[in-house]
Amino acid sequence: MKTPNQLMQTLGNLPSVEAAPLKVDTGTADVVNSLFKELQAIFPAWRQAWPTDEALMTAKRTWVKAFMAEGIKQIEQIRFGLQNCRKLGSDFAPSVGKFIQMCQPTPEALGIPSHEAAYAESVANAHPSMAGGREWSHQAVYHAASQCGFHALNTMKAEVSRKIFDRNYDITIHMMLAGESLRNIPLALPERVDGRVTAAIGNKALADLRKNRGGHAHG
Repeated sequence: MKTPNQLMQTLGNLPSVEAAPLKVDTGTADVVNSLFKELQAIFPAWRQAWPTDEALMTAKRTWVKAFMAEGIKQIEQIRFGLQNCRKLGSDFAPSVGKFIQMCQPTPEALGIPSHEAAYAESVANAHPSMAGGREWSHQAVYHAASQCGFHALNTMKAEVSRKIFDRNYDITIHMMLAGESLRNIPLALPERVDGRVTAAIGNKALADLRKNRGGHAHG
């Protein structure tokens, strides 16, 4: 019989997040069972989180769903989370949310520039004088910068462009971890939407439509 550690090293990826309804195949079940055996070995007070067999089974199902929702599909991600668990120095098992956070390597752990270094490199390369002569330390830095737009990086206020860059860099790293090809990153939604302006525009459009149709409003 393989040990939990051997299973973690040899099994393939978890099912895609798009899989619905949730179906757990034998390989995934083995990974999850091995993961929880590792967690039980690392955290001696694990029964505080899962006091009964029923609670443990429920937790396993919950963790699989959370992994799928958060894109934790690679064995390397889970192994990285376990490595971080061993560094906690705690007797108590983490929540699934905390474990997912620990599954996300820092850029430095992946051997690529930190957010700060990557941003500084991108801003420097965004300057018009660098056109045609840009050199990049890593494809991830270039991708995040290009998704921001070189003109935007060169003209926006630093506090604004840094937020945009960090978001794009995080998404780029997530793509890399998931084994995906780097693709265009959708624009972020604004933090606030002025409902009054939206309503005014909508009312005007409705009024114009009624006018064009020759209709009248009815109360």
